Amino acid sequence: QVQLVESGGGLVQAGGSLRLSCAASISIARINTMGWYRQAPGKQRELVATITKRGGTYYVESVKGRFTISRDNARNTMSLQMNSLKAEDTAVYYCNAISDLSTVYWGQGTQVTVSS
Repeated sequence: QVQLVESGGGLVQAGGSLRLSCAASISIARINTMGWYRQAPGKQRELVATITKRGGTYYVESVKGRFTISRDNARNTMSLQMNSLKAEDTAVYYCNAISDLSTVYWGQGTQVTVSS
């Protein structure tokens, strides 16, 4: 069983920055793909960004050029650097991991609120 714990959420003004972190209970070198999802009030959960074991990345169009995903296999952590935040980035952000056996794990979520 993999446990994922997010941290780093909070309240920030539009144009500001936040850095989210996700700590895994096992070596993430065993985890194929990790990613961040978000869910705004009244909306479905959506993919924000992913990073593979080899470092390949994907970003949803709305965050390209503003968000950067990274992973540190030595520290078993994944991060999401969020710059130039907008009010529409307000959501609960969830850490996600997919193991080599295709098992999906989720963190408990961290709130990000961007005031305009």
